[in-house]
Amino acid sequence: MRLQSARFQSDQPPCQMSLLPATLVLFFAQRGFTQYFRQHFLDTTFKGLYTANAFDMALLIPYFIVLILLASYGLHRYTLVYLYYKKRKNETTTPAQEFDDLPRVTIQLPIFNEQFVVDRLLQAISRIEYPHERLDIQLLDDSTDETVNVASGVVEHYASQGLPITYLHRTNRAGFKAGALHEGLKSAKGEFVAIFDADFVPPPDFLLKTIHHFTDPKIGMVQTRWTHINRRYSFLTEVEAILLDGHFVLEHSGRARHKVFFNFNGTAGIWRRQAIDDAGGWEHDTLTEDTDLSYRAQLKGRKFIYRQDVECPAELPVEMTAFKTQQARWAKGLIQTGKKILPRVLKSDQPFRVKVEAWYHLTANMSYPLMVILSVLLLPAMVIRFYQGWFQMLYIDIPLFLASTFSISSFYLVSQRELFPRTWPRALLYLPVLMALGIGLTVTNTIAVLEALIGKQTAFARTPKYRVETKKDVVRANKYRKRLGWVPWVELLIGTYFALTVYYALENENYLTVPFLLLFVVGYWYTGLMSLLQGRFSGLGISSAEAHTKPFPVGV
Repeated sequence: MRLQSARFQSDQPPCQMSLLPATLVLFFAQRGFTQYFRQHFLDTTFKGLYTANAFDMALLIPYFIVLILLASYGLHRYTLVYLYYKKRKNETTTPAQEFDDLPRVTIQLPIFNEQFVVDRLLQAISRIEYPHERLDIQLLDDSTDETVNVASGVVEHYASQGLPITYLHRTNRAGFKAGALHEGLKSAKGEFVAIFDADFVPPPDFLLKTIHHFTDPKIGMVQTRWTHINRRYSFLTEVEAILLDGHFVLEHSGRARHKVFFNFNGTAGIWRRQAIDDAGGWEHDTLTEDTDLSYRAQLKGRKFIYRQDVECPAELPVEMTAFKTQQARWAKGLIQTGKKILPRVLKSDQPFRVKVEAWYHLTANMSYPLMVILSVLLLPAMVIRFYQGWFQMLYIDIPLFLASTFSISSFYLVSQRELFPRTWPRALLYLPVLMALGIGLTVTNTIAVLEALIGKQTAFARTPKYRVETKKDVVRANKYRKRLGWVPWVELLIGTYFALTVYYALENENYLTVPFLLLFVVGYWYTGLMSLLQGRFSGLGISSAEAHTKPFPVGV
């Protein structure tokens, strides 16, 4: 039989002999796929055994409401990408005309306990290419530590060299940064006001590239793009850079090109003084005084310009707690601004597209409490959906998850492709951590959002700057390091909860949900562990040393 079988097979034409194994493989593959599909998507094991009840509906209804809302914000990200490409012709890169005589400009430099970076800031300002007789530079210092001595010494040095700079020190922090800027305007001599935070290093041609846009009397503000001095310092700073690139490339450009409202970022921009005054000046009832003033000015009819091609380098936070503190301040401030400004925007005569974009912009951080709710409901919803059948999860739950989460990755990939056409695939290595980090921020940002919703006022929490530019640099002041108390432990606990959901999904062969669930595990564990171990574990790329109490040498 074996010989006959072998002879029979050898008598087949060569082409049929080569097709036979492939046909068998295809047959068994189809049969295996059919069996898997029937088992998981047409499975009737629980048919007649499960019936919907009030408890299940009480879980599933909010579960789907949260998913739909998150998907809505995800679809909005796709819209910004679409507007970025569609409205390319609306991009403003050069002013229509130039001033015959350069106007007077005040440069305001608000600082608070910035002893490590103030000399770098003033060194950059001293190199600004603009007639000194047309400049008025103010160092607005609210410091309560050694920065006072460092800053006053550096100002004295540059003033002796002919730089038109004055040192204004307040003994209280009334109004925080907004209060300092407001006080500075009382003695400001410029028709225009440029603002730079302590960790920024504006390029010499900054004013010459931006000032001429104000030949149009409708222009109230020009914002430039942040770049990053210490982008390569650590894995964390790489991810932070990608996050900010997405904001400045797609959000700002998309909004500016679509002629809807966008905001001044608090630094690396220049204002028309009259636009500030007409809008009511700096107010400090929100933690994002920059966005607040931006919306009030645009409601008054002022137009804003965004120059993506003008770069202004700055220092990224190198510690997890500093990064979380910064993100929480922005999250709380935007919700505060939304409560204050959105009613005015919605009641205004602005076009519908402006109102819709303002809504998504100012309420975007509501996604954080939504993520917390989703975290609580995910496991019980998964159990219920398991008994209802995999078919529904495949065509309902998974698309909503994709709309909510995949939009984030595509959003930031596009920004990297625009900025780095040759090396943008490198960003693929950071995308999983970027998405996980966004999830890991939900606890601190949710607390911030809830505080804003209930009207709880808190102090302006500065982001520590250590003059960390390369991997050889170290974090030099333990006293600036903030602790988050119980929050990291909660993040680790939530991460463990999601590890259990991963186990449950694997046990029930729900493999499609595992990658999404792993993002939650990694996100919460990563932010929690980094917060607890910062400064204690050299593998995180952060080391500590004693605080410097001596002024830095001034370079010229």
